[in-house]
Amino acid sequence: MGSHHIVFGGLFIMASISSLSMFYLARFFMQNEEICMHSNRLNHANEVLDAMAMAARLKQVLDIMDRLGAKLETTLQPMEKNQDKFHRDNISRSEFNNFLEKDVIRPLYSAYIALKQIQEYSRIEVNKSATLGGDPVINTFVSEELKKYMTPNDNQVGTNKLYETEKIYRGTIGFGCVSMKKELDEYMDYEIGSNCKDDWNLGQTLIVRGCDPLPRRRCLARASKLYLKPHSINESLWLMPDGRNVRWSNYQCKNFECLASKDVEHDFPPCTGCFDMEKEKLRWINHTVQHIDFVIKDVLALKAGEIRIGLDFSVGTGTFAARMREQDVTIVSTAMNLGAPFNEMIALRGLIPLYVTLNERLPFFDNTMDLIHTNGVLDGWTDLKSLDFVMFDLDRVLRPGGLLWIDRFFCKRKDLDDYLFLFLQFGYRKHMWAVAPKSKDEVYLSGLLEKSNRG
Repeated sequence: MGSHHIVFGGLFIMASISSLSMFYLARFFMQNEEICMHSNRLNHANEVLDAMAMAARLKQVLDIMDRLGAKLETTLQPMEKNQDKFHRDNISRSEFNNFLEKDVIRPLYSAYIALKQIQEYSRIEVNKSATLGGDPVINTFVSEELKKYMTPNDNQVGTNKLYETEKIYRGTIGFGCVSMKKELDEYMDYEIGSNCKDDWNLGQTLIVRGCDPLPRRRCLARASKLYLKPHSINESLWLMPDGRNVRWSNYQCKNFECLASKDVEHDFPPCTGCFDMEKEKLRWINHTVQHIDFVIKDVLALKAGEIRIGLDFSVGTGTFAARMREQDVTIVSTAMNLGAPFNEMIALRGLIPLYVTLNERLPFFDNTMDLIHTNGVLDGWTDLKSLDFVMFDLDRVLRPGGLLWIDRFFCKRKDLDDYLFLFLQFGYRKHMWAVAPKSKDEVYLSGLLEKSNRG
């Protein structure tokens, strides 16, 4: 056992010295920036140079650690094959594996994650997306993490067609309401006890731009003038709902048939065809040539009898929840009425819509969901900082042993490594994994990951 300890101990010490020395160099730059924040700061050029220098040093450390990881793996393989050596050193396979896991791999991985997070910090500084010189209301707070959370970030690809904004607003602690005082005053201007104004789209605009949650109102919510009895649950899953049960104000289409039509240019590109029930019936039941479309029965077979409740964090009309309901699994589907009545469509199918934005902390307690599925909402237009907050929230509500299903995520090929880090940073076990080309410059990614029990 002594030889094994010497080999791996030496490698680990090298990794520790390299990572810690660079870590403290990085902290030196960060501390300098914090001092500057409280003494009217250095000029902007010096700040950018410091951040760029830090990013370069961190890249060197990450390259060293990558090489060390490869060396650990190549050293381990021949030792695994030499069983006699294990017996002569009086070490069991279990003891050896425990030593590797506890004393080598975990510390090395923890250092790697810490450095990647500092590297992300430097990227924000260089892109001038941090809070230095930012909104004075944001800067009244002390916590840097809170400031980062409240500061809107530019989308990766400019204006997003889904939310029709150039930024992602994460200020779901009421801060967004301060910057939209006029709109919020208009929203709360009503006659108590009477019908609310037909202003659902104003409320949704406030939510999307970070004024969330909205205050309660003491007016009566409007419904369609002729509300008909919905279809029975045995019919409603795959039958087009009656459009007379929906208020169609502020929509381009005025019925579900228009939304399902291929001849109409719609405002919700991530959900093209999702109102066409015949097309929707084909989803998640067959494999595709690219192998990025996983099949529900294969996913459930991995955890037979264990998947009971879950969340579909996606853009759609509830088809994933409908397919899961056929397997006796209850799924809550997130939805915003962006260009179409998605919430009403999901509810009229006999399913559960959850009216939340990408920005909002999920209204579920920790470690409660058996399954989280995401499709069409966490794609490559999302900036990395916003997606990082979202991924930690998904991890929070997913229970140990639960499954995270990343379904047809797409991004620019050059950005894939950055997004992969955000998906894999939690150390989930891979069950299924596929990457396929979407276009010359873009790729699809699908993955099925299992959360470990971190105690």
